[in-house]
Amino acid sequence: MYLLRYLKGCHSLGLFYSSSSPLTLQAYSDADWGSCSDTRKSLTGYCVLLGSSLISWKTKKQTTISRSTTEAEYRILGVTVCELKWLSYLAVDFHVPMSLPIPLWCDNQAALHIVANPIFHEQTKHLDIDCHVVRNSYKDGFVLPQKVASHLQLADLFTKLLGKSGFFPLVSKLGMLDFHHGPT
Repeated sequence: MYLLRYLKGCHSLGLFYSSSSPLTLQAYSDADWGSCSDTRKSLTGYCVLLGSSLISWKTKKQTTISRSTTEAEYRILGVTVCELKWLSYLAVDFHVPMSLPIPLWCDNQAALHIVANPIFHEQTKHLDIDCHVVRNSYKDGFVLPQKVASHLQLADLFTKLLGKSGFFPLVSKLGMLDFHHGPT
């Protein structure tokens, strides 16, 4: 119901892609741990920006139940890295130079510690594939996982119910414009 009301009120909004925007990727990933009250599965999401323009996003309920918020966050980091890999292959096909490492913003400090410290991997065997995907991409200089303050986490738009004060500032950072007034 809320989504339909929002969509009805923003039919003139669209994504604006500026020709002067830099051709650099950055990604935000987030999870809302155990948010489904029926299954206790986490809702996860990511968004990828090219310069200041949104080019890829996804929201999905995880297929497995995560035992901690860190596990849920780390699983979506793995999915986000795979999306970034695919986008980088696409950029190569279009002869667009890629700037590496790609910033990968996450608001979960424990998940970032797992990326940076291989000792934690013993405690995360159930996350084995995701650990290798994210850790190897970090070691190879492909991504640079970084901490983002929760109020600046763009992926919250895809995983959490936000009030007006949290919603509209984040939406404005996705490059959405009201085309009735036209871009300036």
